[in-house]
Amino acid sequence: MDQLALLFMLLLGAVVSVPVGDRLGLPAPVLMTLLGIVLALLDFVPNVTIPPDLILPLLLPPLLYAAVRRTSWRQFTANRRPIFLLAVALVFATTVCVAVVAHTIVPGLPIAAAVALGALVAPPDPVAATAVAGQLGLPRRLVSILEGEGLFNDVTAIVLYHVAIAAAVSGTFSPWEAGLDLVLSAVVAVAVGLALGWGANKLMDLLGDATLQISLTLLVPYASYVLAEEFHGSGVLAVLTTALFLAEYATDPDDVMTRLAGHTFWGIVDTLVTGVAFGLIGLELHHAVRTASGRWGEMLGWAAAIVGVVVLVRLAWLLPATWLTRRMHAKRDHDEDIPVSRRETVVMWWSGMRGVASVALVLAIPLKTDEGAAFPDRDEIVFIAFGVIMATLVLQGLTLPWLVKRLGVQADTDREKEFEKALALRAAKAAKRRLREIEAVEELPEELSEQMVRRAFDIGVRISPDVGEDERREAHEKRVRRLKRVRRIQGEMLSAARHEVLAARSEAGADPEVVDRVLRHLDVRSLR
Repeated sequence: MDQLALLFMLLLGAVVSVPVGDRLGLPAPVLMTLLGIVLALLDFVPNVTIPPDLILPLLLPPLLYAAVRRTSWRQFTANRRPIFLLAVALVFATTVCVAVVAHTIVPGLPIAAAVALGALVAPPDPVAATAVAGQLGLPRRLVSILEGEGLFNDVTAIVLYHVAIAAAVSGTFSPWEAGLDLVLSAVVAVAVGLALGWGANKLMDLLGDATLQISLTLLVPYASYVLAEEFHGSGVLAVLTTALFLAEYATDPDDVMTRLAGHTFWGIVDTLVTGVAFGLIGLELHHAVRTASGRWGEMLGWAAAIVGVVVLVRLAWLLPATWLTRRMHAKRDHDEDIPVSRRETVVMWWSGMRGVASVALVLAIPLKTDEGAAFPDRDEIVFIAFGVIMATLVLQGLTLPWLVKRLGVQADTDREKEFEKALALRAAKAAKRRLREIEAVEELPEELSEQMVRRAFDIGVRISPDVGEDERREAHEKRVRRLKRVRRIQGEMLSAARHEVLAARSEAGADPEVVDRVLRHLDVRSLR
């Protein structure tokens, strides 16, 4: 088997793992990690040869962009305190605790190398958190906080990692320079992200065509990441800034086709790239196995100790942090999403899985220092890091669904239905307002006016049936049954038309482009 065949196997696994995971009640990313582990243990499967410095630029931009499309700037601002406590403060705390323990238990491990180990295992993976938590029916406030933590903690961790690696390689360290690097990295990233977001928004207006606009959204995350890194900024934060800007300002309410096509396209990208990313995590297991030859007992003990530190520090931090955030929330009128019980705090604690970023950072550790000596205890760091990644991702990922079910932590469906009903009412009222504006300047026949009023009402009822009164709801249900019958018959008619047009494609003298253009018209008509 060569590298290309292995890639196609991972892509196939990414597609198949979704329905299999749904049937087994297990997260698809965890299944892909297990598949990667199995492949790594087979003799005929080649070792992955992707350069470590390309893993983050290739995989993170589309995954981050896809994740941000599911959220909004308002959610981040509403959750700024819990996100700061988790994505910044907790990363610092975890890095310090891991560094102290590793420096103590691993003989001869320098403090700079220990800090690098702490930084690369500190951030929970944003893709793992959103992919796993999003499938379990958790309360939206928990998913929002986990998404915010996962999206922003890489920024802090990667900067700490680079500072620690630079200190280990050069033998010098300045706290002031490290702090300045962190601030400058964030400023550059935000500037690049906003500039690219603004430019991409303007360019989308010029492109017009849905295919070109969606193609641009695929290129923009990569451009944002690469440009920010080129100017010594945080590529992760730049992608987040660009994605949030586009989600806020580049949405045309009337551009239905682009929105539908974009949703489908990014669903495909998210599924395939996520599957490949977590499959690679499992495949990289051979690095850890290779470094542990002859020292399994000792190195497994170190890895277990660091796993315990990572897991316990998160719990010890979450309990008081959640209490503090709840107290601050009680003194304000903000609608801030916070855990409202200890059970939800436990679920947040167990959702701290490590993944793609940690793998890329550990593999990117240099082999030698500036003086030409071997990087101190690199093999030990690699093994411990993979121990943390596998333990948190596989163990926590496999048991999280059971824990959620056991604790009974579920989304507040009543609240969601009430919000859906409120939005349906707003949509119906907006439609009626527009109808009155049209009637003010155009003379509509009475029959047409009554029909339009009914349709304005139907807009809300189709979204949320609870909007209408009983009598009007019953009348609406009759119209819906009639409409379904009409659509069924119309669908069969359009199907016959499509079959006829497709048959013409193979006839002599038929122009395939004209056939495809007519077929697109029929497809669009089928959506109405």
